[in-house]
Amino acid sequence: MAIVNVTPDSFSDGGERLDPGRAVEDGLRFLDEGADILDVGGESTRPGSQPTPPEEELRRVLPVVAELARRNAVVSIDTRRATVARAALEAGARIVNDVAALRDDPEMVPLVARTGCDVVLMHRRGLSENTFAGPAYEDVVEDVRRFLLERVAACEAAGIARQRIVLDPGIGFGKSPKQELELIAGAGRFADTGCPVLYGCSRKSFIGKLTGIEKPADRDPASAWLAAEAVRRGASIVRVHNVVATRQALAVSSAMG
Repeated sequence: MAIVNVTPDSFSDGGERLDPGRAVEDGLRFLDEGADILDVGGESTRPGSQPTPPEEELRRVLPVVAELARRNAVVSIDTRRATVARAALEAGARIVNDVAALRDDPEMVPLVARTGCDVVLMHRRGLSENTFAGPAYEDVVEDVRRFLLERVAACEAAGIARQRIVLDPGIGFGKSPKQELELIAGAGRFADTGCPVLYGCSRKSFIGKLTGIEKPADRDPASAWLAAEAVRRGASIVRVHNVVATRQALAVSSAMG
């Protein structure tokens, strides 16, 4: 899953793709480089980011989603708002990728149930802008796993088939570097749920804390290694900025068995 942020303030690539033409061009390049899914987002979720008005989020993402879908790309819409998700699905997106696990907007669950799209449920403590509020972790892998299974149960109760649900442990969202590594090492425990598992480690701040590398774009070597390690341990999807580096790391890791 390649990241196509259409935002001015994302932590790594904010401002690079405000022009829809540039965003589409990059998305098509990611496909040529080996991406399977293009994840289009119009609201930054970096720590400290401010909410984007829904109308602005729509303005940013819809032209990009529509054109990429027209080119037969598998597009996911990275949003926590039903109005944005609905419009993106109507424009051709096939997946809703929600950092709030369909909790921030009460219309999200019925929308996903009604449309039959696939959905990514991400773990994040707290609601809306109160992102990291909540009790401390006792066992971060088990606590996150329990949360995600509770969200799966809520979705199934609303008519969303389990085979349409992907789980994301939420790397970079309110965890310490040690906890991030524990979540990656525990990928198999998430895969054991029977749902595909997605990891988004790319360029995250915990890599900078572990390596001392401040510039997010310079964290690609570690990002590619973490993506390969997550897949080796049970992940089905990795969400990345650098498709070429990740494809190389995955190919070598797969060849080693």
